[in-house]
Amino acid sequence: MFKNLTYEVSEGIATITFIREKALNALNNETVNELEKAISRIKEEKVRVLVFKGKGRAFIAGADITEFKGRTTAETKAFSLVLQRVLNEIELLPIPVIASINGFCLGGGNELAMACDLRIASTKALFGQPEIKLGIIPGAGGTQRLPRLVGKTVAKEIIFLGDNISPERALSIGLVNKVVKPEELDSAVSELAKRLAKGPGFALAQAKEAIDRGSEMSWLDAIQMESNIFSLCFSHEDMNEGVSAFLEKRKAQFK
Repeated sequence: MFKNLTYEVSEGIATITFIREKALNALNNETVNELEKAISRIKEEKVRVLVFKGKGRAFIAGADITEFKGRTTAETKAFSLVLQRVLNEIELLPIPVIASINGFCLGGGNELAMACDLRIASTKALFGQPEIKLGIIPGAGGTQRLPRLVGKTVAKEIIFLGDNISPERALSIGLVNKVVKPEELDSAVSELAKRLAKGPGFALAQAKEAIDRGSEMSWLDAIQMESNIFSLCFSHEDMNEGVSAFLEKRKAQFK
């Protein structure tokens, strides 16, 4: 069904792997369109966790610059809006989304990773928003998501200079959650995904919504929303199972 990526589901965990290996998995128009179709499948199927991977030496090395030459302002804006829409759809999924970052994670690749909830990186990963070196700026949410993750001052440094960021620095500034050896990346991501897949799906979705929405609200509005969502969890069967399992000193079996 797809030419530039693969889509697999096992035990409630969906894995989307970018396979444009010769192009370092750069995002061209065709890949973005396929990605949007894959995300639509996520919404239709009983998926509890989504994992993104990249084949070869890159997670995603950025947008496909070979498509930039001759592109008009109108065409560029259309591409930017489509990519922003797809990344917004990823961010708004009511399930945990993990980026498994094995190598180059630059430009649009870093922007996609930032749309995920959690990011685990290999010690061989490299991050950055190098668009400034092409005389442009990030166009898939990079100027907005990056400062929300690492702070405005650090985001300006990263975007103004366009330099690569080591996985160690990415960890220190909060861009990634964990850094592991290359040979440990798959197992670390798999372990995390399986643990999340066994968790209370409703509560996880509500926690994600509370965190994401609350960060854009005033403090008073945000804690009111939290109280509403906290209360809503008490109407779901997962709460009954979680509390019963605790009182009965057994492991909860969430549906």
